[in-house]
Amino acid sequence: MNFDNTEIAFAPKSTKDLNKAHFLFSSMAKPWLTSLGIQCTYLAFKLHLPIKNIIKKTIFNQFCGGETLDEASISAQKIFQYGVGVILDYGVEGKKTETEFDATTAEFIRTIQFAKNKKHIPFISIKVTGFARFELLEQLDAKHDLSESELDEWNRVRRRLDDICKNAIDCGLKILIDAEESWIQGPVDELALDMMRKYNQKSCSIFNTYQMYRHDRLAFLKKEIELASTENFILGSKLVRGAYMEKERARAIDKKYPSPIQATKEATDRDYDEAVLYCLEHIDCNHLFVGTHNELSCYKAIEYMGNNKISKAHVYFSQLFGMSDNISFNLAKEEYQVSKYLPYGPVHDVIPYLMRRAQENTSVAGQTGRELTLINKEILRRKK
Repeated sequence: MNFDNTEIAFAPKSTKDLNKAHFLFSSMAKPWLTSLGIQCTYLAFKLHLPIKNIIKKTIFNQFCGGETLDEASISAQKIFQYGVGVILDYGVEGKKTETEFDATTAEFIRTIQFAKNKKHIPFISIKVTGFARFELLEQLDAKHDLSESELDEWNRVRRRLDDICKNAIDCGLKILIDAEESWIQGPVDELALDMMRKYNQKSCSIFNTYQMYRHDRLAFLKKEIELASTENFILGSKLVRGAYMEKERARAIDKKYPSPIQATKEATDRDYDEAVLYCLEHIDCNHLFVGTHNELSCYKAIEYMGNNKISKAHVYFSQLFGMSDNISFNLAKEEYQVSKYLPYGPVHDVIPYLMRRAQENTSVAGQTGRELTLINKEILRRKK
């Protein structure tokens, strides 16, 4: 396995695409510019300034599949020629009204129906905050008593998720339930566990997401795997490092409680790799989804799989669309199961996701530099 093979990594991209990506990652390499860009973007949308086309031609096109299902499907078909599937994600979150929640649920189900019988779309990703009120999840996480109307509201959330999962099962798709902020993650974990108990009896169709930059998640994951073994269902273990680091630390300081985030990147890497190893050691009662841009973590996983003859059918690898193509396409070339996380939706709805990508590329040491090095290498190779 060679993650430095840029000819394979960038096979789907034209040289024009590579030059655009180079400009974007070069911009994100400057923290001050990223911070200013995020502030200006939110302000521009608030003031209804005409910046949609600028956003769509730059950061949106790099990290999203399109504004519609049809546009996203074209993006998915393009990379499926190289053995890479997609995780289709209707990139909305943070809605507030019951009407919006029902509309988002209907869109998730429409996405599932659209993906039926499409081999290039094996996964659908969902966020519970797309169909549940954030404040309700906060109350549940804090173990506050709910009023009768709030209990009814919570039951509607459960029904929405169950409808989504049942539709996915019927259409032969897998559901990835995204992680949320730590102060609302408790009820999300509860919902995910309920769905896995119900639908992951004979095969694994529902996955929960475990953010390993939280120092409590390794123990939590081990506990859930033990529970799956005891209760005879298959745990879907989607492992990521995490996407809310700056927000989590800032809130902990503001509200004066211990930060849930690991003290160092080394601690996060250690827990992530240990979690991958633990899942592989217990592959009989869980299916593993390795969501990472860390090349070393991928090397460790495939080495263990090879040494212990673990079937590629029960392990999935994934990176975000627009990032770490050197991992995705080189893994796919060796016939590992790989899917790109592919958000779609109206530009204004996916802005929170896009801003997290910008922040991530600024805050994760070495990521942007690695992207630029590989892009430069491929541009030079093509010139030669």
